[in-house]
Amino acid sequence: MEEKYIEITCEVESSEQGEMLIARLNEGIEAEGFEEGEGFVKVYIPETKYNEAVFYQLMQPDTRYSISVVKNENWNAIWENSFEPVIVENFVAVRANFHKSIKNVAYEIIITPKMSFGTGHHATTGLMLESLQQNNCAGKKVADFGTGTGILAILAEKMNAEKVLAIDYDDWSIENASENIKRNRCRKIQLIKEDHFPGGEKWDIILANINLHVILANMQSFHQTLNNNGLLIISGILQEDRTEVESLAFSQSFLTHNVQQKNNWLCMAFKKEATV
Repeated sequence: MEEKYIEITCEVESSEQGEMLIARLNEGIEAEGFEEGEGFVKVYIPETKYNEAVFYQLMQPDTRYSISVVKNENWNAIWENSFEPVIVENFVAVRANFHKSIKNVAYEIIITPKMSFGTGHHATTGLMLESLQQNNCAGKKVADFGTGTGILAILAEKMNAEKVLAIDYDDWSIENASENIKRNRCRKIQLIKEDHFPGGEKWDIILANINLHVILANMQSFHQTLNNNGLLIISGILQEDRTEVESLAFSQSFLTHNVQQKNNWLCMAFKKEATV
């Protein structure tokens, strides 16, 4: 039986209000996709996972919204129609397979725009791309936690990482990331399904574009699995959460390496202090 999705269209007055709404909903419901547009945010939730009472509690009292039901392929068609290439200076271009090739960039990534998070359009993914522009992956071992579409893992391989581990817990993301990894002809990426950051192996760079609670819950694992002087680059963090994130990072002997901001979102890079 084909799965259906609840499509909720919420009216917003600004892009910042829209991003705040996405952050709040992403923490509280099992949404599989968000779409931002001029004056609105659309939320897509599997019909079997939609809880009207929980959704209502997360909404501001004066927020106007409408609800409809769409089929899986209808959702994907809508997403594809609204997907435009993302270009970060002359560093990287992210496009769909139906777009023309983009010239004069160091790296080009082809993403099938389905329901997985991470096409470069949202501020958090854009900030992560910009952060990788500033950090060399060549010859390094890179882990991408909450890989979504696989965009950051794919970029790490294209930047000549020695090995890349892509991790997600969502079945749709695993399927979509696998498709995108193959489409970009990547050979060094291992894709696994986990709801926590795995221990054992050591990494030079850990990427985590995911929500605040998951980042905080895995901070110790990040520190334990990073090599000395390794980098932890995280996003999905709002400006008001900075103190809480830094406090926990400092308690794990991380040092702030760099902080970038776009709208109300942060991308924070921490360096692991060398230990004897």
